[in-house]
Amino acid sequence: MNTKNELDTVILLHDIPEHGLKRGDIGAIVHVYRDKRAYEVEFVEGGGRTVALVTLTERDIRPMGRNEILHARVLEAA
Repeated sequence: MNTKNELDTVILLHDIPEHGLKRGDIGAIVHVYRDKRAYEVEFVEGGGRTVALVTLTERDIRPMGRNEILHARVLEAA
């Protein structure tokens, strides 16, 4: 298991349609649960508004690599 910490930048590994999230979206870990098996991850839009705050596990996210570039997409209307 890969240790992740609060404020780490992570990449979503699959779509979560109920929250308007798509594979590849970038989020920040805002809370690591005590057992380190789940994380609260916040996804924000360009203006800083929170799009989703979701509880995810190791199967849902991966760390962002130093050699990766950020990418933007238009947020679909809810």
